[in-house]
Amino acid sequence: MPTSHSVAEEPLLDVLIVGAGLSGIGAAYALQERCPGKRYAILEAREAVGGTWDLFRYPGIRSDSDMYTLGYGFKPWKNPKAIADGPAIRSYIEETARESGILQHIRFGHEVVGATWSSQEAYWTVEAKHRPTGSSRTLRARFLYVCSGYYSYEEAHRPEFPGEEEFQGTVALPQFWPEELDYSGKRVVVVGSGATAVTLVPAMAQSAAHVTMLQRTPSYIVARPSEDAIAAKLRRYLPARLAYRATRWKNVLQSIVLYRIARSKPELAKKQIVQLAQRQLGPSYDVGTHFTPSYKPWDQRVCVVPDGDLFQAVREEKATVVTDEIEGFTATGLRLKSGQELPADVVVLATGLKIKLLGGMKLNIDGRQVEPHQTMAYKGMMLSDVPNFAMAFGYTNASWTLKADLTAGYVCRLLRYMDRHHIDIAVSRKDEQVEPEPFLSFTSGYVQRAQDILPKQGSRRPWQVYQNYLQDLLTIRYGRIADGVMCFGPKGVMP
Repeated sequence: MPTSHSVAEEPLLDVLIVGAGLSGIGAAYALQERCPGKRYAILEAREAVGGTWDLFRYPGIRSDSDMYTLGYGFKPWKNPKAIADGPAIRSYIEETARESGILQHIRFGHEVVGATWSSQEAYWTVEAKHRPTGSSRTLRARFLYVCSGYYSYEEAHRPEFPGEEEFQGTVALPQFWPEELDYSGKRVVVVGSGATAVTLVPAMAQSAAHVTMLQRTPSYIVARPSEDAIAAKLRRYLPARLAYRATRWKNVLQSIVLYRIARSKPELAKKQIVQLAQRQLGPSYDVGTHFTPSYKPWDQRVCVVPDGDLFQAVREEKATVVTDEIEGFTATGLRLKSGQELPADVVVLATGLKIKLLGGMKLNIDGRQVEPHQTMAYKGMMLSDVPNFAMAFGYTNASWTLKADLTAGYVCRLLRYMDRHHIDIAVSRKDEQVEPEPFLSFTSGYVQRAQDILPKQGSRRPWQVYQNYLQDLLTIRYGRIADGVMCFGPKGVMP
């Protein structure tokens, strides 16, 4: 492989996709189906497809969304498990890329460093580092489509605790799980109460001596069947594709209704969720301390446990939940602020993600550096004043793929519109009278820590981020392309 490539050696692409995870493969499929004449490539920093589902290898790794909505609309999920494990999801993404001929368009080991837009030429010049060799590569594309997710693959949120150097056991991070770690017969403490922690605890409890989930504050945790009984019945009586679509829509509508009830009647929803936990754990268990959050449902994501596996581990006394704060490490475990000592051979810090927007790439528009936090998100998928650009950013209250699919469809509609009208540049222009609001309304720590890097949403459409599939379906799939906010122009002049 050559150590570097000049601009002249690379043909001008119509679309450059960044990231070969769930969103990137879905975007490529949409392009092939709806814009078959477009020349595209995918840059993937790692050496495999799958994104999140290839990166995370910790025990029990699984989805916390059902696969009938997390899966692609065009490729039925055939595995009976609705809440699927990481390897199954990774295989599904790989299979999609292979069957669709997408693999040949992926350039693995290429990390995008920066992208520069020229209105004079009406294309992006993208600089990528080839990780295996350290060389750089330059590509040009008329449209830049970022599908790199929202968090750093290289760095997790990792708080430091007093006395860590004294600890004689092992400290592990879920994002960088050590393959050689053997926790069989050992005492494990998992620090955290989010989706990762509630996945790790029952998985590790199968072979550990005991697992303690140490949480500073509780999260909402709901048990769901790992298999969808209605989906199974539909598969018996309907063709596979029709059964999949029916299940997909059933789950979409169900999630919307439940979310609306939770947000409109939070105290009722809270009472119901806590009662369900009590039913799982028995009448004598202290759910008030360990399973009753102080915030409203969906102020943070609700955690799903398939077949109530976490509750089962607690019932069987293979796992314990402790609600307290860490004062520091000791040689043999953790000392808590209450004075309690937690013995541990292994401490897993499931303390959250670190948000990293656009894969960390720097954007430059005609010599001006773009600061994403100073932009506003158009329909939750484009940035104000950034031309010929889109990003996949899924839902926080439903499956990521639902919004990513809508975004891919919109990008194809936009490209076809530009072709029909011989347009070179498309850019959303922000009305200064639109009031900025936080891009995400979540109170989760990883969101709050990233307020200074996330773009804003606006006080009215098309700048609002709905977190509602039906509203987005109407706005994104059926809304007008030329809506007065999206501006168009020829090469050489920024509209």
